[in-house]
Amino acid sequence: MAAWTGVITDEEERRYAEAGFGGEGGLGERSALLIIDVQYRTVGTRRLPYRAAIEEFATSCGEAGWDAVDRIVPLLRHFRAQGLPVLYPYVAPKDTATDGGRLAGKVPSIMGIDAHGYDFVEEVAPVAGDVTLPKKHPSAFFGTPLVSHLVDLRVDTLVVTGCTTSGCVRASVSDAFAYNFKVVVPEDCVYDRAPTSHAVNLWDMNAKYADVMPSDALIAQLERMREAVALLDEGPLRASPSSRRARR
Repeated sequence: MAAWTGVITDEEERRYAEAGFGGEGGLGERSALLIIDVQYRTVGTRRLPYRAAIEEFATSCGEAGWDAVDRIVPLLRHFRAQGLPVLYPYVAPKDTATDGGRLAGKVPSIMGIDAHGYDFVEEVAPVAGDVTLPKKHPSAFFGTPLVSHLVDLRVDTLVVTGCTTSGCVRASVSDAFAYNFKVVVPEDCVYDRAPTSHAVNLWDMNAKYADVMPSDALIAQLERMREAVALLDEGPLRASPSSRRARR
C-alpha cells in the first residue's frame, strides 16, 4: 500500500496517468545517500508525540521523525557497508544579523532555535569520510557544492532521505531531477509534520521526479545490483580492471 493510499482520489490518479506521469526512473550504476536536515530541531531530543515534541522545538515533527530515523539506520548501514557515498545537507545555525531574508519573515520560528537543535541526530550522524553541506535554503543544491561532490564521486543516483517531505526533501528532489540524476525516495525514511502534505508530496514526486518505494525494497534492489556486478567481475568473460573501475 502506497503512502498516499486513501489520500489521493481515484480521479486524481486517473488524471496523472492520462497525462503520462508515473514512469519508473530506476537505479543507475552508483548511488549516494542524502540525509537532509536530520537534526534534533526536526525530531526533538526524545521520542515524543507531536504536541509534546513542539514544546522543545517548534520545528519538530515528533514521532514521525523518529520513525523515519529508525528506517534510515539500516539504509545508512547498507551504504556504509558497500562503501557508497553518504552526504549530509543540513540547515546551519542562523546568524540573526545576516541570515534573515525572506525566511525570517515567512518562518520566524526558525531563527531562534537553540544551538543544540542543529546537532545531527546521533543514530544517523556523520562519520569520518562523509560529506557535510551546510545550506541556507530548502534545496540541498542551492548555494552548496553538492553537484561538485557528486561529480567527483561519480554518482548517478541519489537516494534522498530526511525532512521535510514537502519542503527540503521535495526541493532537493526536483533539483536533482533537473540535474539529470536518477532519484529514489524511500517513503519511510522521509518525514513531515503534516501527514496529508507528506502523502501528497510523495505521490507527486513519484509521478514526476523520483521513484518512491519502501526502504526494504530499495535495499533489496541495491543488493541485487551489487551481486550482479560481483558475478560479472568473477565470470569467465569478466571485464578488464579499467572497465571495472569505471563501473564502480
